[in-house]
Parts: sequence; structure tokens; C-alpha cells
Amino acid sequence: MMYSLFSFSALAAIIALSSCESDPVNQVTLPENLQISALVSETGLAEITAQADLTNFYTATVWTGTDSIQFQEASGNFSWQLPAPGTYAYRVRAHTTATDFIEKSDSLTWFVDTSHSGSFPSTGYSTPTSYPGYTLVWSDEFSGNALSADWVYDIGTGNSGWGNNELQYYTDQNVRVQQGVLEITAKKEPFNTSQYTSTRIKTQGQKSWKYGRIDIRAAMPQGQGIWPALWMLGDAFSSVGWPHCGEIDIMEMIGGQGNNDRTTHGTAHWFNNGHASHTGSKTIPSGTLADKFHVYSIIWNAQSITWLLDDQVYNTLSIGDAQFSAFHEPFFFIFNVAVGGNWPGSPNSSTSFPQSMYVDYVRVFQ
Repeated sequence: MMYSLFSFSALAAIIALSSCESDPVNQVTLPENLQISALVSETGLAEITAQADLTNFYTATVWTGTDSIQFQEASGNFSWQLPAPGTYAYRVRAHTTATDFIEKSDSLTWFVDTSHSGSFPSTGYSTPTSYPGYTLVWSDEFSGNALSADWVYDIGTGNSGWGNNELQYYTDQNVRVQQGVLEITAKKEPFNTSQYTSTRIKTQGQKSWKYGRIDIRAAMPQGQGIWPALWMLGDAFSSVGWPHCGEIDIMEMIGGQGNNDRTTHGTAHWFNNGHASHTGSKTIPSGTLADKFHVYSIIWNAQSITWLLDDQVYNTLSIGDAQFSAFHEPFFFIFNVAVGGNWPGSPNSSTSFPQSMYVDYVRVFQ
């Protein structure tokens, strides 16, 4: 009986071994098309983005001299506060398993740019904090060192360059609040598929208003292909889209030669059996809109929208007809500096970077 048991056990082991040897070797499919990019903020926050096909997870290694730090993320998005300005080598791996991966290496640089620190204009037009018949219902004086919770970001390149074939990639890094001023900066720097970066902030989902007087004290950037805007969209944008939601451009400027750097445009867009618009412009007699602060205003009520530059009226739209129904609903703010696009055209050799828009305050009276 013992001999018989040994024989059956040995036979089972031989069969099992034979079965293992006959199994096909498991084939591991490696990731493909790994793409990496990195962006470093002025405060030294490094953001590395990786994307590849057939990937289960990513790892990143950043070297600081002879030391290194490693990360693992399923999304391929890594962020790390760099210890000091300088250039850092990094490597990203796209993994199928811990030992099966493809990799790419590059470097990133934290450059401390002081060229625009405190360089906003010290003079310009100002408006009061009260008006007869109005109450100040909301304002942002940008008195801290960061944006308030009333503002959120648009990130990326939008749909077809935000519908205008714009060239910039919007990040949350090209913005700062200091010395009582908001600064949004457009830079010439490659990121993802774009050659320029900037920032676009908005109060969508946080704050919106219907009617009132709005004052925005700001100084513009300048140059061919630079397109700053202080504007509003109707809250219905997320449900009905543009132009059905309505748009009020309190200030737009397209930089460049001639009168471009010293002309503000105030425009409304709406839907009336298709896209409809109304615009007016105001050109200052000398200098540019970058030389000092100006106040860009609208007075908006149930009958009309009126645009003002430094308290001087230059455009009015009557909105009493049914086609203007969008302008009788709440709107939210958007502040941005675009680069290129259908209207301004692209930057050229005369355009200097970086270019900043400075906002001293925005006030809403009702």
C-alpha cells in the first residue's frame, strides 16, 4: 500500500510538471506612445504630465543632485515643490507591471522671473467706492496674496483654441496676487502642444449678477497677438451654450501697431436666429492702455447696457426687445490674456514676452 501511494504521488507530480512545461509563456504587452511634459510655476511647483496607451500606472523620478525622489500615480499627473531654483533631470515610466515598462527622460527648470515683480503702473484713473442710488454688493480688491474662493480656473486649450484658434495653454500657474493687484501673465514657453501659456479665471458657479454698475480698474499688456479680456457670460452657458447664453465684453483689446494697443472694445453677443452682436470702441488720444490704469465700466439695467472708459460713455445697447432675453439673467466674470486667435492674429518678431494684465479692483454695485 505504501509503494502504491508513492507511485500515484510520483505520477501526479510528473503530470503536473509536464502540464507546467507545456503552458505557453504569458506575453506582456508594453505601453505605447509615451508623451511627457513639465511646467514649473514661479513658486517652484513642478507639474509633470505623462500619457501613454496600454498603461496601468506611471512612475516618475526627479533628481536633485545625487539624490532623487520617486512618485507613482495611476493618472500620470505628478506635482512636487522644488527645493530651490535650478534645472532638474526627471524620468517617467509607463508601466504594464512593476517590471514591464517604457520610459522617457527630460529636464525641467525653475527660473525665478523678477522682471514683472512690482512693475505695474503707479498712476491712472480711479473710481469711487459708492454711487448715489447704488449699493456695493461685491468686490475684489486683491488685497491678499492669493485668489479668493470666488474664482476658479479654466485649464487647457479649449475647443479649437477656445473657439477662436487661440494659441495659449491656460494653466493655474500664470497668475499671482501681490501688492494689492491681480497679475495674469502670458508667456512664450512650450507646454503640451502649445508654445504659449497664460491663465483664465472666472466666477462661474461661485458668483454671478444681474444688472448693476461694474467697475474694473486695470492696466493692459501690449504687442501683436496679445488679446486681454475682462468679460462676462450668462449662467445659462453650461445648459444652452454660446451665443444663446449671452456675452458682455466689458473690455477687449487686441495688441499691435496703429491704434490697437490704445483701443478698448465693448461688445455684446447673443442669439437672434443665429449669432448677433453689437460693438463700440474707444481709443485714448496718446500712449497705450499699458501705460497706466484705466477703469472699464458697464451700467446694465432692464433697458440697456452702457460701456464707459474712465467714466466716459462710448457705447450703448438697448435690450428691451425679446431677442435680448439673455441679458435679463445673471452673468459671471471671466478675466484672461489670450495669445493669438482669429481676431488679433499671431505674435510676431515685434512681440515681447512675458506680457501681463494687472487688475487693481473689480466692483459690482446694484
